[in-house]
Amino acid sequence: MISVIETVGRSALNSSRSFRQTATFTARILLRLFALRTYNSASRTVFINQFYFTAVQILPLFLIVAVIFGSLVNGMAFQAIKDLGLSDYLGRLLMGFVVTEVSPFVTVLLIALRSSSAINAEIAVMKVNHELYTLESFGIDTLDYLFVPRILSGMLTMVFLSSLFALVVLAVGLLVSSVIFGTGVDAYLDTLLRSASVLDMILVLLKSATFGFFITLIPIGQGLNASEDLTSVPVAVLNGMVKVFLAIVIIEVLSSVVRFI
Repeated sequence: MISVIETVGRSALNSSRSFRQTATFTARILLRLFALRTYNSASRTVFINQFYFTAVQILPLFLIVAVIFGSLVNGMAFQAIKDLGLSDYLGRLLMGFVVTEVSPFVTVLLIALRSSSAINAEIAVMKVNHELYTLESFGIDTLDYLFVPRILSGMLTMVFLSSLFALVVLAVGLLVSSVIFGTGVDAYLDTLLRSASVLDMILVLLKSATFGFFITLIPIGQGLNASEDLTSVPVAVLNGMVKVFLAIVIIEVLSSVVRFI
């Protein structure tokens, strides 16, 4: 019994310590994000390179996934709507579910699988190889030079790619609806505009930016927690990815609660 209590207590203390460290690191990053001195020429170069790696290099695969996903989801959903005689709900399905819920969620999964793990491993290896200590010894602020550009890139990438994903799915939806319902371009666009909500668009952009913030922040934090032993790198990556997906679920649930209150 005592050993069980000790195990539970130790786990609670470790969780509390991890949460406190994450909260402190988040506060430091947020302060630097809004500080003009952060954005010097070196940090801008890092940001451009990271944005290219995260948002541009993935575009071919991303567009293929968006087209395939859009074709499957739109085809099944539109056919079900037609069979049930609920064609009036077409716009609500597209704008209220596909654009605001599905697009950010699928996008964040793709970005997390590709970029979050890479950032986690990169920071952990830099920690093991003492590269972070070398930068600090030369008076280079790692927050400004390494971390803030990557986090800002993650936020903008999520907003850009989730918006692109939604546009691709809506474009595919036009083709599918023209086949199933015989809908013209004007009628399709009118249906979307009548179902669009400014509040929903603002919320989906905020959710995308929040996704991008945490799927970059958490891997960086876990990379910094790696020890100086090379075998700690895969452990740090594994722990980081588990926490990334946990954060994705929490953000998705909270955004749904806020949206439907």
